[in-house]
Amino acid sequence: MRNLDLAHDYLKRARVRVGALEVLYEGESWADVVRESQEVVELALKALLRASGVDVPRVHDVAPILHAERARLPGSLAPFVDELADASRQLRRDRELAFYGAEDLTPGEFYTQADADRALASARRVVELVSQHLPGTF
Repeated sequence: MRNLDLAHDYLKRARVRVGALEVLYEGESWADVVRESQEVVELALKALLRASGVDVPRVHDVAPILHAERARLPGSLAPFVDELADASRQLRRDRELAFYGAEDLTPGEFYTQADADRALASARRVVELVSQHLPGTF
């Protein structure tokens, strides 16, 4: 599928959410930074896939799709596909835990500033790469 308006919307929303991440970070809400960073990465990568003509499944981790559809992505992104996939996979692991926690884990106590730093850096990097390598589309 190639709905470029939808791809544009995804990337725009991912960019705006990076600003929201910064507010959460300033509030030292580390678990929320991790959770919301995953959503930023998911939106940006789904924008990339959609703009590349790849049918975007309703899953949170698109790493396997990035690898499988590598040839359909912009050639300029080839050196970064593993990095993008790794960001998707890593943040997906924490998606529910950072939001809901578990009987033996409270997100606000478990996640640290270092976790938030990594998540925020990943979100910024993914949005930056997708934005830079699809300039004609967006």
